[in-house]
Amino acid sequence: MSSILRSAPLPEFGAAVWRATELGVTGAATLTTGHAVLDAELPGAGWPVGAISEILQRCGEHNEWRLLLPALRRTTTGSVVLVGAPHVPFVPALAAQGLDARRLLWVATATSAESLWAAEQALRCAGVTAVLLWLAQARAEQLRRLQMAAQVHSKLLFLLRPAQAQGESSPATLRLLAINQTDSDALWLHIIKRRGPPLEQPLILPARPARLAALLAQAGTVWQGVGNALGCLASAA
Repeated sequence: MSSILRSAPLPEFGAAVWRATELGVTGAATLTTGHAVLDAELPGAGWPVGAISEILQRCGEHNEWRLLLPALRRTTTGSVVLVGAPHVPFVPALAAQGLDARRLLWVATATSAESLWAAEQALRCAGVTAVLLWLAQARAEQLRRLQMAAQVHSKLLFLLRPAQAQGESSPATLRLLAINQTDSDALWLHIIKRRGPPLEQPLILPARPARLAALLAQAGTVWQGVGNALGCLASAA
């Protein structure tokens, strides 16, 4: 059997053979990220369901909501569990952007061990759709346990870690480094790990959601009109 496999040309195996120079084709479920430029670079064109998506960020930066919210609001049912979040989520802002606040469940933890335990229990709950886990430190075997729980129960699992963890081993199917560009109001995404060839150039996403950007632009136009009117009154006086 082995001699037959060695002699058979690769095209005969079709989709069963993945070439490292090509973007992987997955039969597993995915959920669109809501960002077309990111979907185009991910196997299955979205966040993997039943696997870890690891998002790395620099100290003091919190871009997770602007990155994940478009996908989370597409999951119209089930709880979104936040484990070990560094700040209490500002529910009115999330609700204004389409995420039902009643679906949010915030779990406060004191240690990494508690966070890992709480995240695993949440993944096992039938009423949970997605888990967001903020974790500073973890061993590879602990993350593999979470990966298995997400896979067995077919849940979305987003792991938020500091950028310093980039050099550590991770079983995550997808790893991204998100960097906020304060001078250009954009979010740069470096794809560190995916089933496919390395992506040398970062993806650039608008830092503000389209709906929020439109509201701010509209508000700016209104205030500019008010300013012009006041200027005219002052000149007349």
